[in-house]
Amino acid sequence: MAMSVHCDIVSAEGEIFTGLVEMVIAHGNLGDLGISPGHAPLITDLKPGPIRLVKQGGEEEVFYISGGFLEVQPNMVKVLADTVQRAGDLDEASAQEAVKAAEQALNDKGAEFDYGSASAQLAEAAAQLRTIQQLRTKAKR
Repeated sequence: MAMSVHCDIVSAEGEIFTGLVEMVIAHGNLGDLGISPGHAPLITDLKPGPIRLVKQGGEEEVFYISGGFLEVQPNMVKVLADTVQRAGDLDEASAQEAVKAAEQALNDKGAEFDYGSASAQLAEAAAQLRTIQQLRTKAKR
């Protein structure tokens, strides 16, 4: 049996996952992070996107987070997310619609235009689509 570490994924709504995992793969500010047992302690912020867990026995589970923080301690990995959903619960049509709406807002700059908000909405919708894509790729294996 492979080594494992305890992992918690929580948001303001509550805890969505708790259990032993062999690896956590998350999208950090400087790129993807792979956390396995024995990883050095760290705290980093996370960009919107998928969090992939390799649970004991090799089974994978994918979640979508809209951003947050990752904390690694010797015997624990904790993801503190703004919002979190199981990747299977994401609606691809809604995410594609949100991408179109955000792109339209970026193109139609008016007097009341908020570039930061529009670009954040675009990044979040694109991250949801990336999570759905990753889930599809996992299913083909």
